[in-house]
Amino acid sequence: MFDIFKVFKITSQSFIFESLKPTNLKKLDYIHINTESRIPKYKQVMDSVIRSIHNGNLNMGEKIPSINEFSEEYLLSRDTVEKAYGLLKEQKIITSVKGKGYYISKTDLSIKIKVLFLINKLSTYKMRIFNSFVDSLGTNAQVDLDIYHCEPLVFNKILENKKHLYDHYVIMPHFKNKNMQHMGCTDDILNAINSIQKRKLIILDRNLKSLPMEVGRIYQDFTQDIYNALTSGLEKLNRYKKIILVYPKKSIYPYPQGIVTGFKRFCVQYNLDYEILDEIYESMELQIKDLYITIEEADLVNLVKQSRDRHFKLGEDIGIISYNDTPLKELLGITVISTDFKKMGEDAAKMIINNSQSEIKNDFNFIDRFSV
Repeated sequence: MFDIFKVFKITSQSFIFESLKPTNLKKLDYIHINTESRIPKYKQVMDSVIRSIHNGNLNMGEKIPSINEFSEEYLLSRDTVEKAYGLLKEQKIITSVKGKGYYISKTDLSIKIKVLFLINKLSTYKMRIFNSFVDSLGTNAQVDLDIYHCEPLVFNKILENKKHLYDHYVIMPHFKNKNMQHMGCTDDILNAINSIQKRKLIILDRNLKSLPMEVGRIYQDFTQDIYNALTSGLEKLNRYKKIILVYPKKSIYPYPQGIVTGFKRFCVQYNLDYEILDEIYESMELQIKDLYITIEEADLVNLVKQSRDRHFKLGEDIGIISYNDTPLKELLGITVISTDFKKMGEDAAKMIINNSQSEIKNDFNFIDRFSV
């Protein structure tokens, strides 16, 4: 009589709606409506559904009857069932899929807030933001982490499958093109993001100015950030003859081009000799009083190793600045230019807790240690 539509096939990437062969939808014998009770019928419908979830009779992704089917089965007015379903949808207990019907979308009813945290890659930096966000939200929230690996098609698929399932969506929008370079947001990407209700949406790490002002934003300004940070360390940087930025032109997870733009602007502004390399090569032509700015961890490790092999002393013979801070870099005394990852996560959580969205430029600093 009814089509069963299996929802939420759980994978590491997304919930996938998968159609199965037609079969009969089981009758909800555990739904009880007491016609003699003074409790409103719509409330009895809601309580029966919630009780059935608690008892394990209704599971995540299970289909329930349509409004008309429920009305006919239990001899209730359509308005009564419609009101009950509407309130259950508001509480995110059920969801509707156009052309398919109604499904159970939440089984842990102790959780008040459901959040999808969508990032472009799994890295130390991203996890510091995520962990700070989760810790700040506390125990009354369920935060699901999803990764789209900078792939626009994967990103769009995740949002399409999950756009009705969460109370809030926290998104880091970084994408790559076919040449493995960082790119802007296409119309398809922006359409996918705009399919999320504005009040539910927070954009992290990158400011998408084309989105409505009502959308929450906590962002870096990659061009201005590196310019300002290097300027604040200018006195020390002036001790070096040449500054080399190691910026990978092609990468599985590419970096914003604004980093290069800001670096060039800084060097030109202060009349500094500079060079841009793709990577730290084996047997580099290291020179005394060169200063390197590395982005990828592998380049930092390779550079430190080669410097030690030549018995160069960091901060005297050769300088190193690393992009993005980590506890290990702090322990090793590596000077960094970095945004405040912990604060970014905390501010995102505050927006959700306070139900207020705003635009925040995240802090970015020159952190002087012993390698410059």
